[in-house]
Amino acid sequence: MAATHKDVFEQMQRYIPGGVNSPVRAFGAVGGTPVVMERGDGAYLFDIEGQRYVDLLGSWGPLILGHNHPQVLHAVEQAVASGVSFGTPCMDELELARLIVDAVPGIEKVRMVNSGTEAGMTAVRLARAATGRDRVVKVDGGYHGHADTFLVSAGSGAATFGLPNSPGVTSGTVRDTLVVPFGDAEALDEVLAANKDQVACFILEPVPGNMGMVVPEETYLHQAREITRRYGVLLIFDEVISGFRVDYGGAQKHFGVTPDLTILGKIIGGGMPVGACGGRGEIMDLLAPAGPVYQAGTLSGNPLAMAAGRATLTLLQEKGTYRALAETGKRLFSSLAELASQHGVPATVNYLGSMGTLFFTDGPVRRYEDAARADKAAYARYFHGMLDRGVYVAPGQFECTFVSAAHGEKEIDFTLEAAEDVFRRMSQGGVN
Repeated sequence: MAATHKDVFEQMQRYIPGGVNSPVRAFGAVGGTPVVMERGDGAYLFDIEGQRYVDLLGSWGPLILGHNHPQVLHAVEQAVASGVSFGTPCMDELELARLIVDAVPGIEKVRMVNSGTEAGMTAVRLARAATGRDRVVKVDGGYHGHADTFLVSAGSGAATFGLPNSPGVTSGTVRDTLVVPFGDAEALDEVLAANKDQVACFILEPVPGNMGMVVPEETYLHQAREITRRYGVLLIFDEVISGFRVDYGGAQKHFGVTPDLTILGKIIGGGMPVGACGGRGEIMDLLAPAGPVYQAGTLSGNPLAMAAGRATLTLLQEKGTYRALAETGKRLFSSLAELASQHGVPATVNYLGSMGTLFFTDGPVRRYEDAARADKAAYARYFHGMLDRGVYVAPGQFECTFVSAAHGEKEIDFTLEAAEDVFRRMSQGGVN
């Protein structure tokens, strides 16, 4: 008898805390048993029970070209044939670093690491070393990985699980982490004025994707840049999600705002585990061995992730790629908003390019407090309705939907037909 999701998840819970290696995968926000996947191909996922899904999760963002793009797969196969890890420099480190520096306005030098959390830790350590200050300002609902500093008023999985201040985070860390609302330049100014010469950095996602997806007001990022510069505070953009997603070169290129430091991940590894911290040369040169700030990682810059990232960024440079992604995103997200409205389902859809979020709330979502008012039970009904109809979206209201270059008209048509049926049944008080 073939294995079922229930059987496998029961076994997983015997050996893995909660049965998963990242909390939101447990379906705690939507209920039910996690779906165990077997493989991906293009725009699709296939589970162990033989079901196929249009994949709108995209491994939480990195698969901007879809699953197993032939050229990315070929690059990884070539890398594997040469060795999975050396613990020494390799050529693909140089090639990927060159691509990143050439593309991202705020990066003159870049240090490869293995996750977005590592990159965030490195950026904050650098900011503290460069300024001689201890305190960090972040936005309410902003999530930058699971390092202690970032778990004060955190969004995404932390918000889903009610752990904005996780046990194990020290009171000293909480004291040194200040929080302001996203999009409120006046609040940022006030906090920096009240803590003059104490704040090392202001860290934010320029396009938040961890309170659900929020599009910044036109002037906000420019104001944040001017205010932080005035107080001698380093501006850190967390572009783990938005980097190479909203534009080739990230949100900072798209909006014309250059931070002091940038965190990258996801797309730059082409689906492999990866992270990076980059920024102005004089700040980055504080890192060992060039400078006194210590950071190290045995598998940092490993040849598999570097090869996958190099192939992905090279493909993304092809003319028309981002225009096509944006057109696909616009069709999906604008149609979802229209369908919800037609069936009287209170919903707001935020999107930019190929990423977006469907919030079950009838008001605009511009910051975390707006997102927090969304109807999580309604999202759970939507999630399971879509899953039953062969569409895999994120199992949590505070996450993003992603389209890829592999999503064509057929996949978008299928998704919208499923959504219309789900919205119709939700309006009648059901879901299935």
